[in-house]
Amino acid sequence: MEAINRGVVFLGKRDTDCQSCTFPGICVLPSGRWICSFRAAPKKSATVGQHVLITWSDNEGKSWSIPFDPFVPPSINGKPGLFRGACLTALGGHRILATLCWVDHSDPALPFFNEETEGLLDSRIFFAKSQDDGLTWSEPELMDTSPFNIPTAITGPVLLLPNGDWACQFELNKSYYDTSVWRHSSVLMFSKDGGKSWPEYVVTSNDPENRIFYWDQRPAVLADGTILDLFWTYDNTLKTYLNIHGRKSMDNGCSWSEMWDTGIAGQPASPASILNDRIAMVYVDRTGPPVIKMRISSDNGKRYPDNTEIIIYRAETKAQTWNKRSMQDAWAEMGKFSVGLPATALLPNGDILVVYYAGPIPDHTDIQWVRVCAKRRIM
Repeated sequence: MEAINRGVVFLGKRDTDCQSCTFPGICVLPSGRWICSFRAAPKKSATVGQHVLITWSDNEGKSWSIPFDPFVPPSINGKPGLFRGACLTALGGHRILATLCWVDHSDPALPFFNEETEGLLDSRIFFAKSQDDGLTWSEPELMDTSPFNIPTAITGPVLLLPNGDWACQFELNKSYYDTSVWRHSSVLMFSKDGGKSWPEYVVTSNDPENRIFYWDQRPAVLADGTILDLFWTYDNTLKTYLNIHGRKSMDNGCSWSEMWDTGIAGQPASPASILNDRIAMVYVDRTGPPVIKMRISSDNGKRYPDNTEIIIYRAETKAQTWNKRSMQDAWAEMGKFSVGLPATALLPNGDILVVYYAGPIPDHTDIQWVRVCAKRRIM
């Protein structure tokens, strides 16, 4: 494994509504186009001014198109909203699906996270499609997430399953002023008709004792049809992060194995199948100054040995974590991250494309990319 090329998708522009660039999504089209989505805002914590931008490269990252915002956020029940993020799925040919995270913007003064209740602003899922490699997009359409009529924050793109179904991924959160205990779960919801309806779902993570929060699920369909789901794992009693956990499904997401501890501390991206039935895991290691790393598993995602590690990005900052006493501390800590949320895509020759946000301070970050050659066998 070796990082063979790298570059910048977009440089955050100081003193504009594109100063803080975060939450990237990436997909690779049959035409060879790399298309990237990301959230842009004047500050990382901003609700006012946040929007989603789309850009692409037709020369393997050497240059990128001028980013544009094709998505007009609709109102829901008379409430205006903004799009906070987008994730992209290549549907074949020239078609792309954007999964959009809509957030209530009826009161611009409210922060996204309510520190008193641990609730979120109303968050809903919309879909938009492009039929022409991302040049134009349809009007966003609201997803019916029933029976989950609560904030449903997306955790990644729609998955195309081996049986032809689609799977939409999200987390369950509390309504903004709900004072009950937050009981976190991750969900996959399934469509058999190309996204027209979503009648079935499965809970991919939930601790009945409500102690362990399996945040930021990162599922991917591997080469053999297995779905491997990785989780950024938080102990809500000890107020500390645990190692990345994983579980898998062999039947298109209907049933799942027991969780296992990968032995690796960090926040993962979606895994990827590479040469010789190995699995690549990109993750952010925040045990010190933030470092984005990649490791390889040769045992179906159970373990990722030290000798497989390569560095994707090393920040020239101090550590961005601290001792936490509450969920409020955990959210405040996340707001201070200036490096994170890698997303992955496989290239036609088997290389791995990684995008992530990085910068010197949380309110001034860029979107960067790295290409990793995955051909060399790890002994």
